[in-house]
Amino acid sequence: MEVLWLTDVADLISDQGTECLVAVVRNYDVASELLDLAEESAPAVPIILLLEEYAPSIAGRLRRAGAYDVLEATIDRAELDAIIGQARQHFRASIPRQDPRPWRRTLVGQCQAIESLADAISLIAERRSTILITGETGTGKEVVARAIHEASGRKGPLVSLNCTALPETLLEAELFGHTKGAFTGAQNARAGRFEAANKGSIFLDEIGDMPLDLQAKLLRVLQEREIQRLGSSETIPVDVRVIAATNADLLSKVEDGRFREDLYFRLNVVPIHLPPLRERLGDLPLLATHFVKKLCAIEGLADKHLTRSAMQRLEQHHWPGNIRELENTIERAIALCGRRDELLPSDFMLPIQMRRPATSLSDLASLVLPDSGLDFETIIAGIERNMIEQALRRTNGNKSAAAELLRLKRTTLGAKMRTLGTMDNVRAISA
Repeated sequence: MEVLWLTDVADLISDQGTECLVAVVRNYDVASELLDLAEESAPAVPIILLLEEYAPSIAGRLRRAGAYDVLEATIDRAELDAIIGQARQHFRASIPRQDPRPWRRTLVGQCQAIESLADAISLIAERRSTILITGETGTGKEVVARAIHEASGRKGPLVSLNCTALPETLLEAELFGHTKGAFTGAQNARAGRFEAANKGSIFLDEIGDMPLDLQAKLLRVLQEREIQRLGSSETIPVDVRVIAATNADLLSKVEDGRFREDLYFRLNVVPIHLPPLRERLGDLPLLATHFVKKLCAIEGLADKHLTRSAMQRLEQHHWPGNIRELENTIERAIALCGRRDELLPSDFMLPIQMRRPATSLSDLASLVLPDSGLDFETIIAGIERNMIEQALRRTNGNKSAAAELLRLKRTTLGAKMRTLGTMDNVRAISA
């Protein structure tokens, strides 16, 4: 059963073949009861509610409570079928597939770009050809480099180096090693990263920022498969697979004379481009779930999970920082959610980003609408939740004082807190 239609809450069942639940419900109370039951019996399945007593404010509340979408019961069937198709695709993307290739499991995602990337890695991994990975900052270039190395079967290690991390003099010694006395402070001879990576792979991140003098020496290594330690004329053969990465336009750097053309072609034997997260949002549920499990394991915490409304909050963000921003966002949410075993929309500060406190309508008018659009009601609820939580923190949980800060009646503040699910982890004082 791929789509389960419900006409009454009592009909709710757990079916492993269900990819989407569609329920015709009379009002908010019935819909809310259904969502609570679904959270227990089918927590991963998206729910579309067809509301007979429809109102935009009620629809917004139900979406925040976990509904995938809330529509009028009289919606056109063709339009409804399209939304059901999107919900099923969302569900399928959230279910990880098993892959017999161990390295494939490190590439989290099932979109066409990631599947094509995995196929390309299978073809090129065992070759010694140099690979150039391009893409915006935070798209996972080092993760791909590690997958290539693991798929290659090379017996040596994967050694990584960021070309912007060291000044030019130290970068050369770090790459190729040095002899005793080669420069001030070189009290002993030392092998470089290329020697350490022998029989394995070396990952050179931010290759576009490598100084021109070093580019010439790297070119020679790629051509001759041998290195010279700094301060020595002796050559040392190395068997190393070179994987380079950059977020810069190397061809533009070549045209400007900041990057050697011959080195560019030596590096760009097998080009791999990683798409930004905003172009593969279908993978976001898998990535988010992966990071929650990973970070909970690192912190020694019991598993937490994202509510549907929290996942919707993440999907509405533009993600200029890509996968790295997503991981940092989830890490912050886990740190701030306290002992709760679920992450709520209020744990995420996305997609609203204010550069200064908003004290008037003109301040709110400066908020930027993302290219991908947003859920207006969710954003307004987010603003309310954010302001209420700030007021409660500032008053150490005192509702009366918080209400005074917000120019609200205490009863109004309490009602908003119940509606928004605000501050579950802050002790509320009844004064």
